[in-house]
Amino acid sequence: MDQVKFTQMKDGTQADYEFLTKHEVAYTKGTADRLLGALVELDEGLSGYKVTRLGHSLQAATRAYRDGADIDWIVAALLHDIGDVYAPYNHDEYAAAILRPFVREQCAWCVQTHADFQMVYYGHLVGADPNKRDRHQGHAYFDDCVAFCEHWDQASFDPAYETLPLDFFRDMVREVFARSPYDPDVIRPGVREPLRGTPHP
Repeated sequence: MDQVKFTQMKDGTQADYEFLTKHEVAYTKGTADRLLGALVELDEGLSGYKVTRLGHSLQAATRAYRDGADIDWIVAALLHDIGDVYAPYNHDEYAAAILRPFVREQCAWCVQTHADFQMVYYGHLVGADPNKRDRHQGHAYFDDCVAFCEHWDQASFDPAYETLPLDFFRDMVREVFARSPYDPDVIRPGVREPLRGTPHP
Protein backbone atom coordinates (compact mmCIF):
# COMPACT_ATOMS: atom_id res chain seq x y z
CA MET A 1 0.00 0.00 0.00
CA ASP A 2 1.36 3.42 -0.92
CA GLN A 3 -1.88 5.33 -0.41
CA VAL A 4 -5.09 4.88 1.55
CA LYS A 5 -8.21 3.71 -0.29
CA PHE A 6 -10.72 6.12 1.21
CA THR A 7 -11.86 9.57 0.10
CA GLN A 8 -13.75 10.20 3.36
CA MET A 9 -12.18 9.44 6.72
CA LYS A 10 -15.29 7.59 7.91
CA ASP A 11 -14.73 4.99 5.17
CA GLY A 12 -11.18 4.14 6.23
CA THR A 13 -10.25 0.60 7.24
CA GLN A 14 -7.96 -0.57 10.00
CA ALA A 15 -5.29 -1.25 7.37
CA ASP A 16 -5.63 2.32 6.07
CA TYR A 17 -5.13 3.81 9.51
CA GLU A 18 -2.28 1.49 10.43
CA PHE A 19 -0.58 2.59 7.19
CA LEU A 20 -1.14 6.29 7.99
CA THR A 21 0.04 5.94 11.58
CA LYS A 22 3.29 4.34 10.44
CA HIS A 23 3.95 7.16 7.98
CA GLU A 24 2.91 9.94 10.35
CA VAL A 25 5.17 8.63 13.12
CA ALA A 26 8.07 8.47 10.66
CA TYR A 27 7.35 12.05 9.58
CA THR A 28 7.47 13.32 13.16
CA LYS A 29 11.11 12.25 13.37
CA GLY A 30 11.98 15.22 11.16
CA THR A 31 10.26 17.82 13.35
CA ALA A 32 13.47 19.19 14.89
CA ASP A 33 15.12 19.77 11.53
CA ARG A 34 12.00 21.42 10.11
CA LEU A 35 11.94 23.78 13.09
CA LEU A 36 15.62 24.59 12.64
CA GLY A 37 14.82 25.48 9.04
CA ALA A 38 11.89 27.62 10.16
CA LEU A 39 14.18 29.55 12.49
CA VAL A 40 16.20 30.66 9.49
CA GLU A 41 12.95 31.88 7.88
CA LEU A 42 12.56 34.33 10.78
CA ASP A 43 15.05 36.50 8.95
CA GLU A 44 12.49 36.94 6.17
CA GLY A 45 10.03 38.40 8.65
CA LEU A 46 9.85 41.54 10.72
CA SER A 47 12.79 43.93 10.46
CA GLY A 48 13.71 47.25 12.04
CA TYR A 49 15.52 45.95 15.11
CA LYS A 50 19.30 46.13 15.52
CA VAL A 51 19.43 42.33 15.22
CA THR A 52 17.47 39.99 12.97
CA ARG A 53 14.64 37.87 14.33
CA LEU A 54 16.89 34.82 14.10
CA GLY A 55 19.62 36.82 15.84
CA HIS A 56 17.20 37.68 18.64
CA SER A 57 16.21 34.03 19.08
CA LEU A 58 19.83 32.87 19.12
CA GLN A 59 20.77 35.61 21.57
CA ALA A 60 17.95 34.65 23.95
CA ALA A 61 19.03 31.00 23.81
CA THR A 62 22.67 31.95 24.29
CA ARG A 63 21.80 33.96 27.39
CA ALA A 64 19.78 31.02 28.74
CA TYR A 65 22.70 28.67 28.08
CA ARG A 66 25.24 30.99 29.70
CA ASP A 67 22.95 31.42 32.71
CA GLY A 68 23.15 27.68 33.33
CA ALA A 69 19.54 26.98 32.33
CA ASP A 70 18.57 23.40 31.51
CA ILE A 71 17.86 22.14 28.00
CA ASP A 72 14.10 22.77 28.22
CA TRP A 73 14.68 26.44 28.98
CA ILE A 74 17.35 26.79 26.29
CA VAL A 75 15.22 25.28 23.54
CA ALA A 76 12.18 27.24 24.72
CA ALA A 77 14.21 30.47 24.54
CA LEU A 78 15.44 29.55 21.07
CA LEU A 79 11.95 28.83 19.73
CA HIS A 80 9.89 31.36 21.69
CA ASP A 81 9.32 33.59 18.63
CA ILE A 82 9.07 30.84 16.00
CA GLY A 83 5.50 31.97 15.32
CA ASP A 84 6.47 35.49 14.24
CA VAL A 85 6.34 34.60 10.54
CA TYR A 86 3.13 32.54 10.51
CA ALA A 87 1.13 33.83 13.48
CA PRO A 88 2.05 37.48 14.10
CA TYR A 89 -1.03 38.13 16.25
CA ASN A 90 -0.55 35.13 18.54
CA HIS A 91 3.03 34.08 17.96
CA ASP A 92 3.46 33.17 21.61
CA GLU A 93 0.58 30.67 21.59
CA TYR A 94 1.83 29.23 18.29
CA ALA A 95 5.32 28.62 19.68
CA ALA A 96 3.95 27.15 22.90
CA ALA A 97 1.77 24.71 20.98
CA ILE A 98 4.87 23.40 19.20
CA LEU A 99 6.86 23.06 22.40
CA ARG A 100 4.17 21.81 24.79
CA PRO A 101 4.39 18.05 24.04
CA PHE A 102 8.17 18.02 24.49
CA VAL A 103 9.20 20.38 27.31
CA ARG A 104 8.33 21.00 30.92
CA GLU A 105 4.95 22.68 31.46
CA GLN A 106 6.74 25.60 33.14
CA CYS A 107 8.67 26.45 29.96
CA ALA A 108 5.69 26.05 27.62
CA TRP A 109 3.57 28.31 29.83
CA CYS A 110 6.18 31.05 29.85
CA VAL A 111 6.48 30.91 26.07
CA GLN A 112 2.67 30.96 25.75
CA THR A 113 2.30 34.10 27.87
CA HIS A 114 5.53 35.99 27.21
CA ALA A 115 3.89 38.54 24.89
CA ASP A 116 1.64 39.67 27.76
CA PHE A 117 4.64 40.00 30.05
CA GLN A 118 6.70 41.93 27.49
CA MET A 119 4.08 44.71 27.48
CA VAL A 120 5.51 46.03 30.74
CA TYR A 121 8.47 47.37 28.73
CA TYR A 122 6.65 49.19 25.95
CA GLY A 123 2.87 48.95 26.25
CA HIS A 124 2.59 52.53 27.49
CA LEU A 125 4.41 53.72 24.35
CA VAL A 126 2.03 52.08 21.86
CA GLY A 127 -1.35 52.59 23.49
CA ALA A 128 -1.46 49.09 24.98
CA ASP A 129 -1.83 47.92 28.57
CA PRO A 130 1.64 47.79 30.18
CA ASN A 131 0.13 45.74 33.01
CA LYS A 132 -1.31 43.04 30.79
CA ARG A 133 0.73 40.43 32.63
CA ASP A 134 -1.31 41.15 35.78
CA ARG A 135 -4.07 38.91 34.44
CA HIS A 136 -1.71 36.01 35.26
CA GLN A 137 -1.03 37.11 38.86
CA GLY A 138 -1.04 34.18 41.23
CA HIS A 139 -0.03 31.63 38.59
CA ALA A 140 2.66 29.22 39.71
CA TYR A 141 4.95 30.29 36.86
CA PHE A 142 4.31 34.05 36.99
CA ASP A 143 7.73 34.91 38.44
CA ASP A 144 9.41 32.58 35.96
CA CYS A 145 7.92 34.44 33.03
CA VAL A 146 8.96 37.77 34.57
CA ALA A 147 12.53 36.45 34.71
CA PHE A 148 12.34 34.89 31.23
CA CYS A 149 11.39 38.25 29.75
CA GLU A 150 13.77 40.35 31.82
CA HIS A 151 16.92 38.27 31.41
CA TRP A 152 16.51 36.61 28.03
CA ASP A 153 13.76 38.09 25.86
CA GLN A 154 13.73 41.87 26.22
CA ALA A 155 17.52 41.96 26.65
CA SER A 156 18.33 40.10 23.43
CA PHE A 157 18.44 42.82 20.81
CA ASP A 158 22.11 43.71 21.24
CA PRO A 159 24.28 43.46 18.10
CA ALA A 160 27.44 43.64 20.25
CA TYR A 161 26.52 40.56 22.29
CA GLU A 162 28.59 37.47 21.45
CA THR A 163 25.80 35.19 20.32
CA LEU A 164 26.30 31.48 19.71
CA PRO A 165 25.44 30.20 16.19
CA LEU A 166 22.45 28.05 15.30
CA ASP A 167 24.71 25.02 14.85
CA PHE A 168 25.54 25.16 18.55
CA PHE A 169 21.89 24.47 19.43
CA ARG A 170 21.03 21.89 16.74
CA ASP A 171 21.64 18.82 18.86
CA MET A 172 19.70 20.29 21.78
CA VAL A 173 16.67 20.87 19.55
CA ARG A 174 16.97 17.35 18.15
CA GLU A 175 17.23 15.88 21.64
CA VAL A 176 14.11 17.67 22.86
CA PHE A 177 11.98 16.76 19.84
CA ALA A 178 13.14 13.13 19.94
CA ARG A 179 11.32 12.73 23.27
CA SER A 180 8.07 10.84 23.54
CA PRO A 181 5.32 13.48 23.30
CA TYR A 182 3.52 14.34 26.54
CA ASP A 183 5.80 12.10 28.61
CA PRO A 184 4.79 12.88 32.22
CA ASP A 185 8.43 12.60 33.26
CA VAL A 186 9.17 15.48 30.88
CA ILE A 187 6.04 17.64 31.24
CA ARG A 188 6.18 17.54 35.06
CA PRO A 189 3.16 19.77 35.78
CA GLY A 190 3.73 22.20 38.62
CA VAL A 191 7.49 21.61 38.75
CA ARG A 192 9.67 24.72 38.66
CA GLU A 193 13.28 24.55 37.56
CA PRO A 194 15.42 27.69 37.94
CA LEU A 195 16.12 29.79 34.89
CA ARG A 196 19.55 30.61 36.19
CA GLY A 197 21.73 27.85 37.57
CA THR A 198 25.42 27.11 37.38
CA PRO A 199 26.71 29.16 34.44
CA HIS A 200 27.98 27.22 31.44
CA PRO A 201 31.55 27.96 30.35
